[in-house]
Amino acid sequence: MDRIWLWMTVGHYKKSIMNFNRTIKVANREISETAPVFIIAEAGVNHNGDIIVAKKLIDIAATAGADAVKFQAFKTENLILESVQKAPYQKKTTSGSESQYEMLKKLEVTKEQNRDLIAYCKEKEVIFLSTPFDEESIDELVGLDISAFKVASTDTTNLPFLKKLAKTGKPIFLSTGMSYLSEIELALQEIYPFNKDVVLLQCTANYPIQDNEANLKVLDTFRSVFNMLVGYSDHSLGVGASPYAIPMGARVVEKHFTIDNSSEGPDHKASLNPVQLREYVKQIRKVEEYMGTFVKMPSFDETKTRKSLQKCLVAACVIKKDESFTEQNIIAKRTGGEGISPLYYKQLLVRKASKTYKINDIIDE
Repeated sequence: MDRIWLWMTVGHYKKSIMNFNRTIKVANREISETAPVFIIAEAGVNHNGDIIVAKKLIDIAATAGADAVKFQAFKTENLILESVQKAPYQKKTTSGSESQYEMLKKLEVTKEQNRDLIAYCKEKEVIFLSTPFDEESIDELVGLDISAFKVASTDTTNLPFLKKLAKTGKPIFLSTGMSYLSEIELALQEIYPFNKDVVLLQCTANYPIQDNEANLKVLDTFRSVFNMLVGYSDHSLGVGASPYAIPMGARVVEKHFTIDNSSEGPDHKASLNPVQLREYVKQIRKVEEYMGTFVKMPSFDETKTRKSLQKCLVAACVIKKDESFTEQNIIAKRTGGEGISPLYYKQLLVRKASKTYKINDIIDE
C-alpha cells in the first residue's frame, strides 16, 4: 500500500524539469500571471442538441462578460460503449430509462453547427472553445481553426489522445478531475515535447461538488511541482469556489451555465443561471481588484492621507541654537506632512540645532 501511495503522489517529491510557457495567447486574449483572469463560460451540452439554444447561451455568456464560451464535441460511437450506464449524478438529473449512450447521442453537435457557432461567437466578440472527446472531433475542430482546446477530466489519463491534441499546436486547458498527481505528471510529460502552451486546471469531477471537495490548495501544489499557469474548473454550486481560487494563483476559471436550471439534461441543475453567471463574472473581477499588484507603495489616494496621518519630528522641549539633537528633545507628531520623517531621526542626532526651537516647533534642519 505504501508503494502505491508513493506512486500516486510522486510529484510531491521533486520539482518538474518541464518548462511550460507562462504567457499564452488564445485568440485576442493573453493568459499570464499579470493579465486579467480568463473566464470560460461552460455551455457544455446545456443546449440539449438545439442550435438555437446554443446561440442563446452564447448571448448570455457575452452579455455576462465572459472571455470565452465552451461547448463539447463528440461522436457518441467513438466515445462510449452502448452498454455503459450513466454516472450517478446523471441518473439523478435525466431519465432513468435511457443509457448514457442514448443520452449523449441526442446532444451531439455537427461540424457545420460548430462552424455556425464559431461565426456567431465572433459576431458577439466572445471566444469559441470546445472540448473534443474523440480523435475525429479533434480533426473537425482543427479544420475549423479553433483557438484552443479544453481537455475534460475523462481524458487526463488518455495519453494517445493527449499526444494527438498536443501536436495540433493549439493551447490546451487540461482538467484534472479523478486524477492522481503522478497521472497528471505523465499527462504533462506526454504533451510537453509537442506543446508548451498548457494551463493546468484543478477540478473535482462531480456535479455538483460538496464544498470540502473543491481542494483549492492543490493549486499551490501544481504551481510548486510543475511551475506552470494554473486554473480552476468549478463544479461547486452557485458562484461557488472560483473567486477563492484567484488568490491561490488561478489565471483561468471555468463554470457551467444554463438558460434554465429546471431543464432536463445531465448538467443543468449544477449550472449557473444567467443572473448567476453575471454575478460570477462580477465577483471574479472584484477579487482581481482586491488582489492589486505585487508592488507595495501608497495608492494615489493614500498619498493624500499620508500627509495627514504620518508623523514628522518636532521639538519635545525647548532646543537652543547649537544644542545637539537627542532622542529626549525630539518627538514624532502629526504635522500635516511638514518636516522630517522619523525614518531619518538617526541622521538628525549627529547634528546641532541651527536655530532655537520652542516646544512643538517642526524640525526643519
